[in-house]
Amino acid sequence: MIKIERFSVMNLENAMRGARNPLNSWSRMDSYYDENHQYILGPNDLDLAVRLRRAGSDHRKFLRQVMVSADVTAPLYWWKEYDTYKVGTVANSTSTMHKIHSKPFSREDFSTDHMTEPTLAFMDQVIEKLEEIRLRYLEEGKKKEDWYDMIQLLPSSYNQMRTCSLNYETLINIYYARKDHKLQEWHSFCDWIASLPYGKELIIAE
Repeated sequence: MIKIERFSVMNLENAMRGARNPLNSWSRMDSYYDENHQYILGPNDLDLAVRLRRAGSDHRKFLRQVMVSADVTAPLYWWKEYDTYKVGTVANSTSTMHKIHSKPFSREDFSTDHMTEPTLAFMDQVIEKLEEIRLRYLEEGKKKEDWYDMIQLLPSSYNQMRTCSLNYETLINIYYARKDHKLQEWHSFCDWIASLPYGKELIIAE
């Protein structure tokens, strides 16, 4: 399971102006803001952007200046793979260290969408045990051994939300590294990447 919410794409206008700096071709800029204040690339700017995108990473530096922010909720096993991307990304997460005890555990806190029925039944037992430990932790003075029991028993299917900042160049790397991955979460994430403004032209570049 993965959820991508509250996302925005920023700085496309400034990035395109910078893309024209090497040839001083600002007079050919023909992009504009529509009635919804979305930045629309005109034919000249889109043609330049696509040519630079296809020319390789040395020529498409402007894509590093197109910023994306999103709230992503995903299981810990997915975040473990996402965390290999350290360049061009920043993320602030909800804390399992400080807030794991702050709400009751329930099945909705975990990605169980691909579990078989027998495994799901066992998962319910794990969740029940986690809730038992959580209540003991709160009722018996927040003992460190109870906290460790929660942290070390917590399955990697536990969902965590992070506010992520990326750029289009990073999204190119992620898309082509992960689009054929066996995890369904990566397929959903790559579909989201393709749906971003000019994603097909500037990220996928089909």
